Amino acid sequence: MVDGEPKPETEEEAPREAGGVTDGDALVEEEAPAGEAAEDAEADEFDPLAEQAARIAELETEAAGLRNERLRALAEVENMRRRSERERGEASRYGATGLARDLLGVADNLRRALESGGGEGLMEGVEMVERELSAAFARHNIARIEAEGERFDHNRHQAMFEVEAADAEPGTVVQVIQDGYLLHDRLLRPAMVGVAKAPAAGDAEEVSGETAEVEDPD
Repeated sequence: MVDGEPKPETEEEAPREAGGVTDGDALVEEEAPAGEAAEDAEADEFDPLAEQAARIAELETEAAGLRNERLRALAEVENMRRRSERERGEASRYGATGLARDLLGVADNLRRALESGGGEGLMEGVEMVERELSAAFARHNIARIEAEGERFDHNRHQAMFEVEAADAEPGTVVQVIQDGYLLHDRLLRPAMVGVAKAPAAGDAEEVSGETAEVEDPD
């Protein structure tokens, strides 16, 4: 061996120069990337901005659903209101259709009676009209108020005058000027009536005096 030549490297020194790291250095370099990955994973798991964005999207979806439900409810209420107004208008305009249809026959019979030329034909025609009219009223629950002889009732009667009547109790209907009518239990028209009142004091004394003279046997 020549003194100027370098000594051959030993087996222990060769790997150090070739790899540039020792076994200890290799362990440090392998452990460092694992720690950084764990920190990145933790950062990915907890992202407050992403969580807030997801919550905002959820609330916006819920608000949109509630808004649609509210709009549907408002539309339904508006449709019901319009339908109710239409039905009320039709009832007000055509509510008397049934009664009007029944009165057509009454009008026909009245026209026939007038065309009969008078006499017995006229009377028979008028009686027929009255019977048919009463039947039409009964079908539609229209009833005549029976007033004569009844106690005066301001809910059904309209007093036109008072008349002294010794044979009727004061406050009793003694004369009917115009009949009144009821529809079911609702007043259509009050009966116009005359109501009895007590005789005046002078008249009562004359009546009692006449009675005493009649009863005196002498």
